[in-house]
Amino acid sequence: MSARPRVFVTGARRGIGRGIAFAFAEAGYDVVINDLVEDDAAAEAIAGVRERGAKAEFITGDVSDLSAIPAIAERAFSAFGGLDCLVNNAGISVKKRGDLLEVTPESYDHLMGVNLRGPFFLTQEIARRMVAAKDATHPRSIISLSSANATLVAPDRAEYCLSKTGVSMMTKLYAVRLGEENIGVFEIRPGIIRTDMTAVVKDKYDRLIEGGLTPTKRWGEPQDIARVAVSLASGNFHFSTGDAFHVDGGLHIHRL
Repeated sequence: MSARPRVFVTGARRGIGRGIAFAFAEAGYDVVINDLVEDDAAAEAIAGVRERGAKAEFITGDVSDLSAIPAIAERAFSAFGGLDCLVNNAGISVKKRGDLLEVTPESYDHLMGVNLRGPFFLTQEIARRMVAAKDATHPRSIISLSSANATLVAPDRAEYCLSKTGVSMMTKLYAVRLGEENIGVFEIRPGIIRTDMTAVVKDKYDRLIEGGLTPTKRWGEPQDIARVAVSLASGNFHFSTGDAFHVDGGLHIHRL
């Protein structure tokens, strides 16, 4: 039985996922990181976790590959003798923004596989193990990152919006199933966050933010997401489950 809580963060070798991994390490968690490749960025992420006083393990694997998910889940669960939190962070955007009428089945299927199908079945595998582990000594949770596009329409990346809306419903479904197991299930909806994914539209969003797109006139940072993830995993929201937490500077607020 671990004296320290344990978290598994997917897509965590850089960006928001790395920020989440570091924040959990600072909060006293041992951290399992997953990503597609174990490269220099992965080494930096692992080193950063360990520099913060936590144990760290890296698992190479593609969450969109359903045949790989049972092994990924088992390795993550056994790395430190169990898991107290899963953070479904891995995700992609569209390869090319464009006309809704030009979306291809290939683009749709690829994006859904990474953003929705993979997280659904990974959550299923981890949840089964959490339910079977009857000796939990720390608050347990499953946290999935969706997007402001779970509700805000962006016709130039339709398949992305659909995938994130699916994550929102997935959160509610697992919240209902796992409530009796005392496992909190939450959704975080990031807004415009400064990462490699958004670097390609930096100039556009610089102008929009300066023009008042969000009440809080700045880009979000990975640390903004990370702080919320750690708070949700802490157990302090013990009478909440299935909820979506906006981390978007007020982007979601309807205004006249």
